[in-house]
Order: sequence, then C-alpha cells, then structure tokens
Amino acid sequence: MAQSREQSEHGVARYLDREPADITREDLVRYIREKEVQFVQFRHVGGDGRLKTLSFVVQSKGQLDRLLAEGERVDGSSLLPYVETASSDLYLIPRYKTAFLNPFTPYPSLDILCSYYTGRGEPLAVAPENIVLRAQEVLKEKTGFTLDALGELEYYVVFPERTLYPLNPQRGYHESSPFSRGEYLRNQVMQILARAGVKVKYGHSEVGSICDEGNVMEQHEIELALAPIDEAADHLVVAMWMLRMVGNREGVAVTFAPKILPGHAGSGMHVHTRLMRDGKNAMTSDGKLSDTARRAIAGYLTLAPSLTAFGNTIPTSYMRLVPHQEAPTHICWGDRNRSALIRVPLGWQQIGDMARDANPQESVQRLPEGESQTVEIRCPDGSAQAYLLLAAIAVAARHGLEMEQALEIAKKQYVGVNIFSEDQAALRESLPHLPASCAQSATKLLEQRAMYEAEGVFPAAVIDSTAARLNSYADEGLVERVKGNHEEMSRLIQKYLYCP
Repeated sequence: MAQSREQSEHGVARYLDREPADITREDLVRYIREKEVQFVQFRHVGGDGRLKTLSFVVQSKGQLDRLLAEGERVDGSSLLPYVETASSDLYLIPRYKTAFLNPFTPYPSLDILCSYYTGRGEPLAVAPENIVLRAQEVLKEKTGFTLDALGELEYYVVFPERTLYPLNPQRGYHESSPFSRGEYLRNQVMQILARAGVKVKYGHSEVGSICDEGNVMEQHEIELALAPIDEAADHLVVAMWMLRMVGNREGVAVTFAPKILPGHAGSGMHVHTRLMRDGKNAMTSDGKLSDTARRAIAGYLTLAPSLTAFGNTIPTSYMRLVPHQEAPTHICWGDRNRSALIRVPLGWQQIGDMARDANPQESVQRLPEGESQTVEIRCPDGSAQAYLLLAAIAVAARHGLEMEQALEIAKKQYVGVNIFSEDQAALRESLPHLPASCAQSATKLLEQRAMYEAEGVFPAAVIDSTAARLNSYADEGLVERVKGNHEEMSRLIQKYLYCP
C-alpha cells in the first residue's frame, strides 16, 4: 500500500503502514514488540494545561493487552480542580492514533495521549479533551459545520551568555543563523513534532531580540498546521512540551510567557480558524470572504470579552494587551490589520499565478483557490488552556452562525485602518474593549456563561472553577499600578515566566 502524506509524517503510522486513525491495539502491541519498546507512558492533560505522565515498564503481552484495552486508574481530584475527592477515581484510556516514540528518553518509550473516563465508563464531562470534542459535536449538529484550527506558538529562548553575533533589539523577524542562535533548536523541534504526528506549517524567528544582564533572549515561532480542533489542541500541548524538553536538553530555557521584559515584544498564541463543510473550506465564496465567515467573526466579537478567560489566564497576559504592540485592545476586525482583535489574513484569492510569473518555465497551474483562507483570533497567549480555548472558540463560532443580527454586528465592528493612528480617535471611542485583567475576564465569563453551558458543552463546574482561579489573582488595576515601575514589572514577569 502506498504511504499517505500523514503516514510519512507520523513515525508510528509509517512503520505500521496505517493511517493514524486506523491504528489498533494489536498494531501497537506489534510495534512495541518489534521496536523493543521498554516503557509505555500515558500522557494526559491536567487542569493546569500541562502534560502529565503515568509510566509502565513493558513486561508481557498480556500486560500490554490489558493496559491498552482497559487503561489505568488515577486520582482525578489531584489532576482537575473540578473533580471532588469523594468521587475522584477516574480511568485513563489511551487514544491509539496519538501514539509516538518519545525522542527524549534513553530507552525506547511509546507515549500515548489519553482521555478521562468516569467510574461508570463514561467520558468525563469536565475533562478538557472531552469538552472540545463536545463543542465540535454540537457545532456540527446545530450548523452542519466543523471547525479546524491552528496555533501560532510564539516563545522566547533564553541563552545564559552573550552571542558572538550581536542582536538588533526588536529586529529579529525572520533572522537567520548565525544571528539567530535558536534556529537550530527550532528546527529540531519541528522535525520531532512531525515524527510524532503533529502537523507543522512552518517556523521562523520573531521580532523580539533582547540582551539583558548577560542573557540573550530570542523570540521564535512555530506555526502548526490546520487540524480539527480536538487534534489542534493535542498538537499545541505536545508542541509546548517538546519545546521545553529540547530546550532543557540544550541547556537553555524556553518560555511561552506573554511578557518577558518591559518594553519588548510579548509572545502571543494567535489562533487561525476555518469552518468546514463536506470537506470544503466555507470561509470563502466566489473568491471573497463568505457570509459564513462574517457570521463566525460576529460570534468571535460577541464572546471576545469572555474568550480571554480561557486564552489570557495570568496577570501578565494583560501587560501584552496594550496599544502599539501588535496586540489587540479593542474588539473589532479587519483585513490584514494587526491592530484588530480578529484579522482576515491573505488567502490567495483572485490574484493570478504568482509562481508562474516568478518562474516562466513553470507549466503547471497553481492549486485551486479557497482552501487556505482562515480567520485569525489575536488575543490568546501561551498561558491558554488549549482544549478549553478551542472549545470556547467553537462555541463562539456557533453563536455567530445562529445569531440573526450577526452580519450587522460584523459590519458595525469592521475597521479597515490602524485604529491607533491619531485620526482614528473617534473610531476607537466607539469600539468595546477587551478585559484589562484576569478579574475583568472572570466577570465577563460569568456574564456570558449561558452561551458556553448551552447544549452541555461547558459544565457549570468548569466555568465556576475558571472564574475562581482568575479572581484569585486579585489583579484588578495591576497593570496600571506597575506601569513605569521597571523593577516591579520585572518581578511580576518573573513570577509567571513559566506559567503554565
């Protein structure tokens, strides 16, 4: 059988000569035996958004059959804040298609992402991976569409000494080695992500480049590829884990913190979205942005105040969401406008064949139009709980598709200019603002909770717990209080440098 594109990128699937979704328990047992795998590790996401680990030494085929078929018990109350101690026993059940060979252990180890199930053998409703699956299910049931997404994962690499080649502050965008020391690390991660079945679009250095007190800090980005939202969430948490692991192996720190130093570029986690129906991108029609896309945008705009509760979850998130930093502060949208909350990036629509123009010898016409068009949400950052954020975005898209006044909202909150220019003061005044603190995000989440809880997507306990955690920071007015106080801002940034 000829290998598919997915198989060629996925080490386990390639070896088994199967599509990832078709991998069976028997396949994995064979892989473990033939590859002489010594450990199986269950990977699962806790309430803090990080990957957790439960390790098993391989001892027999019978043990593997039982483990892969039945999973294992865990204490849910120690993993998820909304699981009560009195009923905390949960099952971890492996999802075979996510299996990958761990590239970091000195012994062969097969790692598998897992889902949480209750003592009755039912998917745990409050588990992050089940919430995003429910959000996709309801979206399709109510509208006929499914949602694809990708995350732009920005991060800083912190080197402990100065570089031989000097950095130009705030001029690191698409810089190359040797002026970009983190290029080698970034490419390592992209390679191992592909082998683990994580779809990657591209990587490059970003704007941020800092020399401070002997440390060199370089900003980079790995943009993942579009995938259904449940897979996209898996890909984000695995990518963040692998970046930290490669950094640790290379003796450098990797941080996804929204702010790393006052006055320098912050790191976001922009999310691109694409509504699909019958395998086709619904974001365009006749070479232009479709009404379907505009309705989804209206949903994003309407729920934007509460989306920050899932996408901007620590106090320093709101040090990034300030004017003139290519980060949004107003709730609006525009075409290719980086000052807007929602951006419609270039989508290769009705532009002719540029490759044939640049290469006159080329005889093959370019690919069909329309598949690449996305709508980008620019407020989230690396503190986001990926599963809850993507589930919330799916809820917002559904809300927009079902709203009668969606097209009117989209028209009213469209901006075609840089809203921070002096001549746009009146426009700025007319637009609603994003929350300016975790506390404000919690308030907005509680105000809009009914839309998230509708159709059983977000359990009430998850909304309550999320709001309580945000309120626990007591950060109302914090960003304004520390503004101009470099020492206090630096202390605050350091406190949340590795959150989550």
